[in-house]
Amino acid sequence: MNGDFTQIMRTEHLPTRIATQFSRQIQKGALKPGDKLPTELAMSKSFGVSRTVIREAIAQLRNEGMIETRQGVGAFVIERPTRHIRLDDGGQMDKHAFRDLFQLRVPLEIEAAGLAATYHRAEHLQQMDEALARITATGENANDGIVADLDFHRTIAMATGNDYFVQFLGAISDRIMQTIVASRERLQLDEIVAVVRREHGELRDAIAARDPLRAREAMRTHMRNSAERVALQLEVYA
Repeated sequence: MNGDFTQIMRTEHLPTRIATQFSRQIQKGALKPGDKLPTELAMSKSFGVSRTVIREAIAQLRNEGMIETRQGVGAFVIERPTRHIRLDDGGQMDKHAFRDLFQLRVPLEIEAAGLAATYHRAEHLQQMDEALARITATGENANDGIVADLDFHRTIAMATGNDYFVQFLGAISDRIMQTIVASRERLQLDEIVAVVRREHGELRDAIAARDPLRAREAMRTHMRNSAERVALQLEVYA
């Protein structure tokens, strides 16, 4: 593995720090479009972290539009659009940061849901269904539910047909992942899985029905409930 990669301090937000190191290698040209990333096992050993952490880092890079993953083959660097947004602080979030994040997410994701209901294609519904199946994972695969949750929201952004939604959601994907992790730490796994599965299912059905108003309302409810799961009370006006 490239010598520029270093082991990660365990006090840092691990997936974000690993994703940042790969992002810098891509931006410097050390990793070029078409290059294959090392295997999960190789990265786990190199960074000194679990494979679960590596999967979350890969999911973040995918959501940021840095890489693509091919089933059974691996992860590959892709050509990035010229207007690429990335935030690099990667720090742990406190309650104030969570509030700031949701104040941005609420109008962004409500509007995305409405547009997705209007412009989605069949493949977007298929991707949502695949993510929904993974969101319900428990036991050894429970952490895949976190990645699947992020993938579900990215699919909605893609379904808008507007790349700016994908770009902005990708830029805050590590923060969104931290809120998902925080909510799962506050509730029993079975409880959070059931609630999130229901909320995402309602979103998916509203988008599939091509009902923008219903989709916006389903996302509004999901955003409000997501905030409450990390002990926030939001004023939602959208």
